[in-house]
Amino acid sequence: MRIEHVAIWCKNLEEMKHFYTHFFNAKSNDKYENPSKGFRSYFLTLPDGPRIELMQMDSVLISAADVFPQLTGLAHIAFAVGSEAKVDAMAANFRANGYEVLDGPRRTGDGYYECVVLDPEWNRVEIIV
Repeated sequence: MRIEHVAIWCKNLEEMKHFYTHFFNAKSNDKYENPSKGFRSYFLTLPDGPRIELMQMDSVLISAADVFPQLTGLAHIAFAVGSEAKVDAMAANFRANGYEVLDGPRRTGDGYYECVVLDPEWNRVEIIV
């Protein structure tokens, strides 16, 4: 068994697509649109196979939640990149491109080396090895 995809509701579908294709080398399908429902989506395929579905629909409410309080529900998405040097390089690349790195790079208590960044819509993304 494996996770096939994770879906994220988006405010700005194109900005989110750019983030995940640019920083994670994900490949996008063509945009799917259902005008009668006001729904648009992309499936982004990561190099090792799992996918991220980015979705936007006119009737979906926009979250007003602050990024810092932790709430129940999905906490983060983690990407394993293979080496500490890659974690460091990605953290530097996020910062250079104006994205907030919340934590790290650092060694965690359970042995990971990681950094935590916010995607354009404040979803927590861990880069780990």
